Amino acid sequence: MSHDTVLHVQPLGFLWPTVDPFLFCAHHNDAYPPGNAQMGPDAPLAGRDLGQDFSRKDGWSMYHGQTVPGFPAHPHRGFETVTVVRKGLIDHSDSLGATARFGGGDAQWLTAGKGIVHCEMFPLTRSDQPNPLELFQIWLNLPARHKLVEPHFSMFWNEAIPLQRFQDAEGRATSVVCIAGTLAGFTPLPPPPDSWASQTEADVGIYTLRMEPGARWVLPACASAHTRRQLYFFSGEGLEVAGHGILSGHAVEVRGDHEVTLHNGEAVGELLVLQGRPIGEPVAQYGPFVMNTEAEIRQAFADYHRTEFGRWPWGPSDPVHPREQGRFARHADGRIEER
Repeated sequence: MSHDTVLHVQPLGFLWPTVDPFLFCAHHNDAYPPGNAQMGPDAPLAGRDLGQDFSRKDGWSMYHGQTVPGFPAHPHRGFETVTVVRKGLIDHSDSLGATARFGGGDAQWLTAGKGIVHCEMFPLTRSDQPNPLELFQIWLNLPARHKLVEPHFSMFWNEAIPLQRFQDAEGRATSVVCIAGTLAGFTPLPPPPDSWASQTEADVGIYTLRMEPGARWVLPACASAHTRRQLYFFSGEGLEVAGHGILSGHAVEVRGDHEVTLHNGEAVGELLVLQGRPIGEPVAQYGPFVMNTEAEIRQAFADYHRTEFGRWPWGPSDPVHPREQGRFARHADGRIEER
């Protein structure tokens, strides 16, 4: 396959580059120490800018958390968050009345729509050993007609998320986890009803790939020639993408209408793949609000100051569940899922 399959290569920073319809992608990979009695780090916090700690001091950050790492209550409007937790736990609570503890391969899909307040805290539940945390947070835009839909909370449990293992001619495996999309015959879990991903023509895909050393695998072409596709090679030593050598820590945009041959190097390689047909509308963003015009951003701030996007029923802005609580979700309608 010719090198014109690869359109652009760029290094990964803290925030990963995205293309329409995606707005934001962050890979949090924190080596948290054992937890204390409050499920915060059993380690000194001196020297950290608490409330705004993105330092990665000692291999981890507190982010906006003061006691427990994470992101206390904050608002969103006009887009969706997809949070995929590979290691560790997240305690979620929101202004819909939904709450959850999830992790270990689970994903949460939250449509902010006309407005929601939520928190995402990282409880360090183990007091006798480290508490590593690894997650992707992805922001998927909403088209103008769905910017002000009702908010929607969904949980995709690890046990229900499709996974397939492909072997090459030498028996080397590539494992593919499908959060969204119909890649290679996957039957995905249904996205929220007003998501761009729920539109058939949108061709949205969110996949993670784990390739054994030396493995080869062909990423099938997208369903639409208009789909944009980006590969994030975040762990490994080297990878050939359509014959083009790529170092770990790089994003690779490829043509959506081409199948892409991947040949991994001598270490286990891991990739995130994001794809989708562009929404193709103006984007006006200010912090946690994403609309189409500056006037709509001003309205979002006015609406939030007036209504706070509903009642916050959880008391503190950074609630966490008891240490012994397992994975679960309580939905806004009161329905409870226990894992």
